[in-house]
Amino acid sequence: MSKKMRRTVKDLLVEIKDTSEIIVDLAYSAVLFDSEDIAEEVLDLEDRMNSLLKQIRIVSILAARRVDEAESVSSILQIANAAQKIGNAAGDIAILVLRNFKLPKDMVKIALLKSEETVAKASVSEDSEIAGKTLGKSRLHTVTGMRVIAIKRGYDWIFGPDRNTKIHKGDILFARGDISGIPRFYKLVTGEEKRIEDVEPELELEDLDNAVDILIDMKNLSELAIDLSYLSLLYYNEEIAHEVGYIEEKVDNMKYELQHWVLESSRHLESDELKPLAALLDIAYASETIADSAREIAQIVIEKMEIHPIFSEAMKETDEIITVVEVTRRSNLDAKTLGEAKVETNTGMHVVAIKRGNKWITHPTASTMIRSRDLLIVKGTREGEMLLRRMCVAA
Repeated sequence: MSKKMRRTVKDLLVEIKDTSEIIVDLAYSAVLFDSEDIAEEVLDLEDRMNSLLKQIRIVSILAARRVDEAESVSSILQIANAAQKIGNAAGDIAILVLRNFKLPKDMVKIALLKSEETVAKASVSEDSEIAGKTLGKSRLHTVTGMRVIAIKRGYDWIFGPDRNTKIHKGDILFARGDISGIPRFYKLVTGEEKRIEDVEPELELEDLDNAVDILIDMKNLSELAIDLSYLSLLYYNEEIAHEVGYIEEKVDNMKYELQHWVLESSRHLESDELKPLAALLDIAYASETIADSAREIAQIVIEKMEIHPIFSEAMKETDEIITVVEVTRRSNLDAKTLGEAKVETNTGMHVVAIKRGNKWITHPTASTMIRSRDLLIVKGTREGEMLLRRMCVAA
């Protein structure tokens, strides 16, 4: 494989990984919080993903000239096929919003209360006080609690921006955090006020709390499955790959639970009231597809397929790395909450999930207690990873 060809495959892999992670996050946020704006961005990213996948298939096929090369390139094609399914499933979720197949308002109201995080989108105005500053100097995260996860600049995307990333006028910022931080975030970025509208009840549905719990768990676990699938490849770790399989089975079971709830609830409604529930069936199916696709990626490790070394090279060049860190006894994190230890403030690393024994804690908050032997799944910079590892080891 020529040097030019290797560089092309590597660049494509970086973009495919970054895009497949954020597109799912945005899709769920679009439907949970009824945002047509974010739904449109998901469809744009889906088109971008399909273009990237077409390119990597062509380049991979041209690169495989011998049997041994074909075997290692086949794993790259398997990643590409799974990523395409993830992108298409995310698009299916987002398009529900644009076709007015929205969740029951009662469900949205409960989701707003129960969701630990949401995603917001805002454009940097001409007179914005953060324009021209880096993310670190803007103190957006500190002041609002919203962490910028991506920036759209014209037709280009910056995934996983760090504190040194400069904010330009006209940039579109995508940030994740507690919903209470949205008004302040929007004010700082756009200079305008934004109020979170109250949601009026729509349908009287039995056991609605449980249905919302299932929906949020499916969202969190599907996102976690994608993160862990790429992590299993990076470390070629069979244990992590099997975890993806367990999560996929759990999401499958949740899909059946949610479908059963929809069918039971529909018996008590008039035909013109069924449209909001129809969206749930599509979300359940798309969530299963996302988790299944993550498992396809992890299956590369389980089946002991050869992974082309270019994959590892590509992962080292991503804007945002994902890694696993173990908390040791009597370290600076042991028996403290994430907020008390100021993990994100001190290291810049975002804790995606925590594995405690056989239990997963998805989307931990500042009040989540950390214990020794916890495994932290974290995202951030390589410098931040080093700082976090020091915090997790006893002095």
